[in-house]
Amino acid sequence: MAPWTTDELERIGEAEELQVSSRRPDGSLRPFVTIWVVRVGDELLIRSAYGPGNPWFRRAQRSGAGRIRAGGVERDVRFATPDPNAHSAIDDAYHAKYDRHGPRVVGTVVGDRVVETTFRLEPLDEGEASGSAGDRP
Repeated sequence: MAPWTTDELERIGEAEELQVSSRRPDGSLRPFVTIWVVRVGDELLIRSAYGPGNPWFRRAQRSGAGRIRAGGVERDVRFATPDPNAHSAIDDAYHAKYDRHGPRVVGTVVGDRVVETTFRLEPLDEGEASGSAGDRP
C-alpha cells in the first residue's frame, strides 16, 4: 500500500464532494455515489450520512475496497476503520468544512451515531485493487 501523496491529500481534502464506488465480488466497480470527504492530518475520511443502512455504505463495508474520485484524483482504496480516538477530530473537520450548509445537514455526519459509519480511505497500489473482501486484513 502506497501512502497518499501531499498533492492527493490536498486535492481530495479540499474537494467539496467525493465520488465513491465499491467493488463487486467479481472485482468490477459499482456506480459511483457522491458524498462528503474530510481530511484529518494525513488521513481522508468519509461517513454515511444516513446511517449503516445506506446502500453505498453496506456495499463498501461488505467489499472492503473500491475507488474514489475527487479534486481531479482517482484512486483505488481500501475502506478501513479509523482510530477510535479520532472521531472528535473527524467531527471537527466536518464542521469546519461543511457548517455553511446548516446544522441540520451537517448533523447527519457528526456525533456518536455516525462513528460506526466512518471509513478511513487507504490508497491501494494497482495490484491490490482487484482483491476481494476475503483478502482484507
